[in-house]
Amino acid sequence: MTLTPAASKPTRSALAVLFGVVFINLVGFGIVIPLLPFYGQTLDAPPWQVAMMFSAYSLGQFVAEPFWGRLSDRIGRKPVLLMTVLANAAGYLALAFVPNIWLAIAVRLFTGLGAGNISTVQGYVADVTPPELRAGRMGLIGAAFGLGFIFGPGLGGILTRPDLGALGYQLPIFVAAGLCLLAALGIVVLLKESRAAADPAAPRPPFLGGVHDAVANPVVSRVLLVTLIYMAGFSGMESTFGFWTEARYGWGAREVGLAFMAVGVVSVVGQGLLAGRLARRFGEARVLAAGCLIFGTGLAGQVVASRLLPAQDFLVPVIMAFSAFGMAITMPNISALISRSVDPDRQGAMLGLNMAASSSARIFGPIAAGAVFSGVGHDWPFLIGAALTIPAAVMAINAGRAFRLRQQSPALQAAE
Repeated sequence: MTLTPAASKPTRSALAVLFGVVFINLVGFGIVIPLLPFYGQTLDAPPWQVAMMFSAYSLGQFVAEPFWGRLSDRIGRKPVLLMTVLANAAGYLALAFVPNIWLAIAVRLFTGLGAGNISTVQGYVADVTPPELRAGRMGLIGAAFGLGFIFGPGLGGILTRPDLGALGYQLPIFVAAGLCLLAALGIVVLLKESRAAADPAAPRPPFLGGVHDAVANPVVSRVLLVTLIYMAGFSGMESTFGFWTEARYGWGAREVGLAFMAVGVVSVVGQGLLAGRLARRFGEARVLAAGCLIFGTGLAGQVVASRLLPAQDFLVPVIMAFSAFGMAITMPNISALISRSVDPDRQGAMLGLNMAASSSARIFGPIAAGAVFSGVGHDWPFLIGAALTIPAAVMAINAGRAFRLRQQSPALQAAE
């Protein structure tokens, strides 16, 4: 007996709570990330150990996303969201009191495990949203990401007080923990469960069963490859952008921060207002392919502009905004395509695998980009990232064809 969807309708309060959960998660993430290198220095950590704190968080997300997604398919979305948000709060509090860098790395791994709940949020949205509206509502969740990245680093900068020593770095961590507790309260009070309880006697799917299901699904398998290829290019650009602008234009942390703020603003507008409208008009797959190519064009455009107009650094945030629009219309349509291509009782698992693919790209993409930047040339992470968007776009178009074929063939859907 499989888990069946609960009789629920999309409510503004539920979507508002989900928006708030993602926003608070990303604000907490944004508060902590800028101060981690300096907090690591208070623990007498060399740069390579500080870098491990970043990778440990992504590794935790990579492991947790498929697990939480599958678990939410069985026991419901609300308890999983509550557990993960409380784990985030505990992780932040533990980070504030770690005595050495190795415990800090372990805590960041634990916090990443708790932060791997985005697939559960997306599963809830898919549960309560008609298929034709999913790209738009997934875009709203993406907009919460953008807003979190805008406000989190700024709030962290305001709250950090280096003159107070270790306490000056603990204060923003305490605020991040408090925000998670606020999100947990909202889940308990305002969020209704979107799925019926599973039959305890129902057989549990094998641990790697979700991977088999994804490979067997012609839509999901292609979309997962899009995520893996696209995110590898994006994370490579993200990790080397500061070094690239320093080498090309002499930029510092302030200019880089303002440029990424522009990315956040465009991301909020693109995901919150445009992604759904474009998907309803042109279809998720076409918009996904276009978003990949727009992002790739922006990466190549940065290199071309730096060569042809080396003194015009004002073009950097302009081109970044163009790239950000491509990014903004990509991720919601990936989530919408996956949710529309699987049964309701497997949405969480498949969305979790997608987030795991994204996390794996964020682990290995920066490593490869750093090696290319140092060993081949400063422009090459951008150029390789741009080239990767071409096969990603082709894969997106192929996923769209497979989706339309699946929609036209009920027998194929039953077989899958």
